[in-house]
Amino acid sequence: MEQSPEEILEKWVGEYQVPLKRVCYLYLRDEALAEDAVQETFLKAYRHISRYRGEASEKTYLTRIAVNACRDMRRASWFRRVDRRFTLDRLPSQAEVKDGKNSELAVEVLNLPRKLREAVILYYYQNFDTRETAAILGISQPAVTGRLKRARDRLRAALQGGDLDE
Repeated sequence: MEQSPEEILEKWVGEYQVPLKRVCYLYLRDEALAEDAVQETFLKAYRHISRYRGEASEKTYLTRIAVNACRDMRRASWFRRVDRRFTLDRLPSQAEVKDGKNSELAVEVLNLPRKLREAVILYYYQNFDTRETAAILGISQPAVTGRLKRARDRLRAALQGGDLDE
């Protein structure tokens, strides 16, 4: 027996709500906006559930919708006027930082340019492979690999006190 759209959505919310919230929080740097983005993600997924053909994993599919929802929110003019300074104490619970070095790394990741930060968050923090990361971001696998390399170079330089400007 096939599941109804409501049953599929309920399953998705149960499995993916927390990881999607972490992605959205790291992208938007605001817990309330992250919750709104996750809600928007599930609304869009439900509206277009008949279009999901299983070509990508459910997590990849939903994360792509979430990243696009975050991008839409960041484009809004009011978003640019709000102070979004990152503080580690506001990260959702499963993304706890355990020591000073990891704390410094987390701050540096969030200071990366958006394109590099997206790739790092999806690849290292959400454990997507380069193929899935490429699908979520709508870019090629070599582009993901390049962004990850540039991000690692910038992070290495920042953590060693080097200059981040290229």
